[in-house]
Amino acid sequence: MLFDRDGTLVEDVPYNGDPARVRVLPGARAALELLRERGVATGVVSNQSGVALGYFGRAEAEAVGARIEELLGPFGVWAVCPHGPADGCGCRKPAPGLVLAACRRLGVPPHRAVVVGDIGGDLAAAEAAGARGVLVPTPATRAEEVAAAGGAVAPDLLTAVRALLAPAPAAAEGAR
Repeated sequence: MLFDRDGTLVEDVPYNGDPARVRVLPGARAALELLRERGVATGVVSNQSGVALGYFGRAEAEAVGARIEELLGPFGVWAVCPHGPADGCGCRKPAPGLVLAACRRLGVPPHRAVVVGDIGGDLAAAEAAGARGVLVPTPATRAEEVAAAGGAVAPDLLTAVRALLAPAPAAAEGAR
């Protein structure tokens, strides 16, 4: 299972290059513990254009990631795009590059992956990669992004993970 970083796992602090400013969102630790108990591989897919814009360097971005792992435990992969919106790279969400790279590194086919995020770009990246997307809206999530997500919306991260881990409903009796 792949997660967007800011606004999904931790509070969205714009252009955060400071580990001291990392604040875990409610339910994130419990959601990740549940996944780890079930043996589900986890990863982070995150645009970090602050690197391209010169607000912080790769070392600071990695230090923030290390702090997140101190608070939430280890992830199997970190796929981070350091490019800016105008760079036209294939890794920056909503392009599929981060999702595809994370899936490769985890050994998970994209069609078996789920991307959980807080904005439409996260779900668009999942779709472009052939993965499933689930939206966990925040106050920053636009109403049209929620509408576009259809039924793939959860009120919080723990609810999303519980729903994703729930067994699929059994087929109706007699349906073959």
